[in-house]
Amino acid sequence: MAETAAALRTVAHNVRAARMRAGLSLDELSRRAQVSKGALVGLEKAQGNPNLATLVRLADTLGISVSALMQGSPEGRVRIVAADAVAPLWTGERGGEARLVLTTSGPAPVEVWRWRLEPGEDYPSHPHQAGVVETVSVTSGRMTLVVDGTEHTVEAGQTATFDGDSPHTYRGAGTETCHLVMTVHLPPGPAPTT
Repeated sequence: MAETAAALRTVAHNVRAARMRAGLSLDELSRRAQVSKGALVGLEKAQGNPNLATLVRLADTLGISVSALMQGSPEGRVRIVAADAVAPLWTGERGGEARLVLTTSGPAPVEVWRWRLEPGEDYPSHPHQAGVVETVSVTSGRMTLVVDGTEHTVEAGQTATFDGDSPHTYRGAGTETCHLVMTVHLPPGPAPTT
């Protein structure tokens, strides 16, 4: 419980700081991200329980990564993170889950996710900001990747990549659990002001 409260305080601080850097009011961020103002106020007060879709919309609108909203300051030059050391950001109805393991630093960060999808389980994603590229590498099982309404089968040992600025869905396919590693390549952010 203390870890959850600390994580929520970190998200609250990071959302407010990113909103202030972007020069957005709560009303404007609410409108652009399509998140209610009440939810934003609660989030910035470290109250509530934002879901993955809300965090993605906020991150896209603020031009930062989801993990930039969730992580504290870097701890050193090398970070090693076990997948089970981070809480799932999405849990499916059949037991699947998505964990944001880490995000690289730099002007064009990359998020690294570990996903588990059960057969028939799916996660529909809203389009991301322009310039986002997603890559999925299936390590076991099979998935169906739906991009712009077109289905693509991705088998164990295969990797697919696509522009994330269109509607897309991840779906477990076949009869066994699908495990995959997803990377989200974010476009370069604005140059820091000096």
